[in-house]
Amino acid sequence: MGIRFILLVNKQGQTRLAQYYEYLTLEERRALEGEIVRKCLARTEQQCSFVEHRNYKIVYRRYASLFFLVGVDNDENELAILEFIHLLVETMDRHFGNVCELDIMFHLEKAHFMLEEMVVNGCIVETSKTNILAPIQLMDRAS
Repeated sequence: MGIRFILLVNKQGQTRLAQYYEYLTLEERRALEGEIVRKCLARTEQQCSFVEHRNYKIVYRRYASLFFLVGVDNDENELAILEFIHLLVETMDRHFGNVCELDIMFHLEKAHFMLEEMVVNGCIVETSKTNILAPIQLMDRAS
């Protein structure tokens, strides 16, 4: 398993989406999220997008007002994870039209569904935007 968790956080440090691929209690999740968010948000844009924290490597990227943070194993390829983050943003952009924090808040189930189409048990299984969005578009048409 490569990916341990994915977090979408706003500039104020509020978690808007959290997906974990390993078991952590709610208290452990809150503590981990708080530590990571403080660490990543305190970094300048001139610093690299990789941070080591506990036994994770955190790869993050900021798009507008949202930070996309991915916790991975230490031997995972950072550039591949940056590509994954960019693919996630492009996929959300295609569906929502320039994704923003409100899209995530009001359509959380769709954001989770996109992630579930892309990542299974911490492994990236789908990279085609068309294939990722096809079931969501079917659900939209049905409702």
